[in-house]
Amino acid sequence: MSTVAIETSPAVPLNPRSRVLLASLVGTTIEFYDFYVYATAAVLVFPHLFFPAGNDTTALLASFAVFGAAMIARPLGAVFFGHLGDKRGRKITLVGALLTMGIATFLIGLLPTYPLAGWIAPALLVLLRLAQGFALGGEWSGAALVATENAPKGKRAIFGTFPQLGAPIGFIIANGLFLIIAAALPSGDPSRPSQAFLDWGWRIPFLFSAVMVVVGLWVRLNLVESKAFERAVRSGQVHKLPFAAALRTYWKELILGTFYMLATYVLFYLMTTFSLSYGRAAVTAPLPGLGYDYRSFVLMMIIGVVFFGVFTLVSGPWADRHGRRKTLIVVTSAIAIFGLLWVPMLKAGFVGVMAWLILGFALMGMTFGPMGALLPELFPANVRYTGSGISYNVSSILGAAVAPFIAVALWSAGGGSPFLVGLYLTVMALLTLIALLIGKETQHVDIDA
Repeated sequence: MSTVAIETSPAVPLNPRSRVLLASLVGTTIEFYDFYVYATAAVLVFPHLFFPAGNDTTALLASFAVFGAAMIARPLGAVFFGHLGDKRGRKITLVGALLTMGIATFLIGLLPTYPLAGWIAPALLVLLRLAQGFALGGEWSGAALVATENAPKGKRAIFGTFPQLGAPIGFIIANGLFLIIAAALPSGDPSRPSQAFLDWGWRIPFLFSAVMVVVGLWVRLNLVESKAFERAVRSGQVHKLPFAAALRTYWKELILGTFYMLATYVLFYLMTTFSLSYGRAAVTAPLPGLGYDYRSFVLMMIIGVVFFGVFTLVSGPWADRHGRRKTLIVVTSAIAIFGLLWVPMLKAGFVGVMAWLILGFALMGMTFGPMGALLPELFPANVRYTGSGISYNVSSILGAAVAPFIAVALWSAGGGSPFLVGLYLTVMALLTLIALLIGKETQHVDIDA
């Protein structure tokens, strides 16, 4: 085993629990805010501004393709930031990931559009989107490690839900801000934003990211390293190449972790990105949808996301009491059934659509919450940042990168019916279920070892 020893003080200061929870929550909230700002703009704005005018469906697919490009960069970010996190520590790595995401998001708000710059505009958009994905590839695993490596005994899953809470909170802030701007710059056409919104209003959420990053940096710079990492340093167990060590020794855990996350990712992006397209599409459009105006449907989504946050918190005590594996087997089975219920729920009017959003986001919370503990528990401290990050982010390619694109293609193939999209979710859930049945319980592993 190739390792390198780093000198450090034998006295390891402890992070106060409140600081741990705040640092893991604030950072992922900012990162997911930045990601959701792009996801919303990918549906609402970018098809109109960054691609040639013509076929609306083609423009939407192109916008989703750029959206998915970030998922390809995420495993690269996981390797890069994982290498730093497993060699130099969690704190400095988390600061770097946050800065990278914030700068990329801010610069998207300054980009020229296609009518002004031609193909340079979408090229720059792709470049900055890749930077967003690269940053998020290093953010999640670091935040999860800050929470779980500092958690008291028997409460790792509870602490692990706090970085996961960044997803629903970031969604609400991002879409709430878009909603306020859209209300201030109203459009006479419910299927299209106003000209003022397209000219400059859409840039505000991207530029606002700079303010949130400053707050996140202040919180994270006050952290100290975790006991688990410091112990690995003192014992000379820090690898020169954590990525190579993880592939060589923990390849089974990498594969299992990737498939553990698959259903979570597909559900996540179907309920956020795809649902916004489907909900706003006119009933009489070439690709018929639900026919809601933007503000009404986003408000409905925000209500659903509240359940996402609530059930993320609920999942922590449940996973600590019953185990991660058993909890996720039950929840993943429910996701598979949920995919088969899309048509009857979405055809049942407002009540059915609202029930669909609430149930989908509640299941999202129950499956996403335990991942904050489960994936780090698969790996020892000296490859934990790298291993959990690779599993989490490779799964983003198999699930999130292609989910919106596949969903639109299935939506089109079904003549506007959501049946095939729901069936796609069911199939992905079954793959995750198989992985969970193969894997072992991690609840009682010694995370400091």
